[in-house]
Amino acid sequence: MSEELPPPEADGREAVDEVRATDADAWATACAEDLAAEKARRRTQYGPPPGSAAEELRKLVDTVADKLSGFQSPLLGAVAGPAAQQVVKQVVQQAKAAVEPVIERNPDLFDHLANAGSELLAAYRSAVQAQERRWTTRESDLDGRRDDRGDESGPGERIDLD
Repeated sequence: MSEELPPPEADGREAVDEVRATDADAWATACAEDLAAEKARRRTQYGPPPGSAAEELRKLVDTVADKLSGFQSPLLGAVAGPAAQQVVKQVVQQAKAAVEPVIERNPDLFDHLANAGSELLAAYRSAVQAQERRWTTRESDLDGRRDDRGDESGPGERIDLD
């Protein structure tokens, strides 16, 4: 045996490291492909996803500005119409000029406000549902005995008028 083979440990370690690196890359690639396919499927099914809260606010401001700029008031008549429309356009442009820098500087602020609003809504729903449960369940009166409702045939309560 004139040929000497390298020890199996050194050769095996390199091969295992290559396989692990290849497996990790394959796994990451497969996950990325699956995620992209799922996003494409959802986009076709539900339409484009909503943007951030800042982008949605910007769209709202643009839409309102377009609607107000195109608004013509029949109450002002033909004489005041063009002047009033020019004033509306100026006000809309000033409002957009005031809102745009705020949106640009603080895009995350609007996401936080939207999340806070969702949390407040969830808290309100929880409080209302708890109160509704108290109103709709038949509970004992204050001293622990059940109210005397007479016959139990209907949902009504006996009211003592004395």
